[in-house]
Amino acid sequence: MIDLAGAPARPGAHLPTESGAKRGAILFLRLAIAYLMVIWGADKLADPDHGLAVSEHFYAGMFGGRGLMPVYGVAQAVVGLLLGLGVGRKYLYPLIAAITGVTLLGVWKSVVDPWGWYLEGSNVLFFPSLIIFAAVLALWAFRDEDRLALDARGGALPRGVDSIGGTE
Repeated sequence: MIDLAGAPARPGAHLPTESGAKRGAILFLRLAIAYLMVIWGADKLADPDHGLAVSEHFYAGMFGGRGLMPVYGVAQAVVGLLLGLGVGRKYLYPLIAAITGVTLLGVWKSVVDPWGWYLEGSNVLFFPSLIIFAAVLALWAFRDEDRLALDARGGALPRGVDSIGGTE
């Protein structure tokens, strides 16, 4: 057995295999991003006024409209649920990259100057938007390594079907 650093493991050591650790990490990351999408969607459903306030403050009202908040909320929650199951990742990762990328652009001051030393309106609590965006890009880049997703080869979907409506 070889440990995660590539060195031979001691006999009897119970270290996770590299592929097992990778699968687990990718699954955890996918589930975390999926949960975030569900939470963001639920927030728009539970408190549309909060969604409007966020839209006004960070996106100059571009995504506003009280009547649109429930639509956005349901859509975002569905995206999160599908991602959690690992269905449609071929389409979901670009979509989620766009969502989190727009979010990152909306809070750019908090990434450039998290403590607000030079840029007014920044907040250190929004700095993780950079990390979330990076996580989505990593998931997208390693999509083929995620063997625990339903749309992965050997998953619950028929062989040759890569995702919803897609084939290999």
